[in-house]
Amino acid sequence: MATKERLASLLEREDGKFISGEAIAEILGITRAAVWKNIRLLQEDGYLIEAVKNRGYRLTGANDVLSPGSVTKYLGGAAEEFSLEVTGSVTSTNTVMKERADSLPDWHVLIAQSQSEGRGRSGRSFYSPAETGLYISIIQRPDIPAWQATKITTAAAVAACRAIEECTGESAGIKWVNDVYVRNRKVCGILTEASFSMETGELEWVIMGIGFNVYEPQGGFPEDIAHIAGAISTERIKDLRSRMAASFMKHFRDLCRDLNASDFYSEYRKRSFIIGRQITVFKAEGPVNAEAVGIDDECRLEVVYGDGTRETLSSGEVSIRTV
Repeated sequence: MATKERLASLLEREDGKFISGEAIAEILGITRAAVWKNIRLLQEDGYLIEAVKNRGYRLTGANDVLSPGSVTKYLGGAAEEFSLEVTGSVTSTNTVMKERADSLPDWHVLIAQSQSEGRGRSGRSFYSPAETGLYISIIQRPDIPAWQATKITTAAAVAACRAIEECTGESAGIKWVNDVYVRNRKVCGILTEASFSMETGELEWVIMGIGFNVYEPQGGFPEDIAHIAGAISTERIKDLRSRMAASFMKHFRDLCRDLNASDFYSEYRKRSFIIGRQITVFKAEGPVNAEAVGIDDECRLEVVYGDGTRETLSSGEVSIRTV
């Protein structure tokens, strides 16, 4: 671990208490000049550090910078179930994980501060600015048939709702299949990608990528998504992104232990706000109006079209119509 990261972990462990430059230098085995140099590097990374003569340094109460130490302390005993990597900017957490998939252990987690090429479903981009969002990818090798991989996406949606409510008290709902909403605004998107054996049809690995809009970016969201995108929190809260990352990881891990659990489906249905609504289903041949009438035990959407025909959708894009 680099000196900067070791210093960040030390300040985080002190939890807002001052620690002198002399003590830091002794603990880390560096010079006082190196302490000051790394303090400045952390400040450039976004850490809010107070420096007081004859008292030392401490993190201020408004800090919400992601680091391995800041996430691990909220994981508690569950930390041993994951291998955790936190980085600054990447192209896309899913892209990076896919490039390394064969060498990564199960339940390796990559968390990024920002993404330069964040990806959503159907080849769309996912807006991923620094300091306001939370971008996570997790790899696993579940013992389920490939056609059940959708369950991992729905488990992630439920885990995201739980994490949002646990950390902020805001109510969260799901628009089938992978969008999470707070206060009628989309605050979270999920992209699950997988590799499977052509010989056996079994999954080789699954990478679940999720992006949270924790805070609204300065200047607001870009014009093309401003009508739908929203932020989870209206105010900056100490360690909120780290707490949300840890909460999501724990809930997602718990749900994935048994993807066939009946209470999981019950919660997914309860959180869905699309059932009973008039929707548009976007098909290859064009949009078709329908009514969403249910979600089955494979988390597929059951719809009825205007001519009375029924269909069960395992994937695709839908939108709610205002009638």
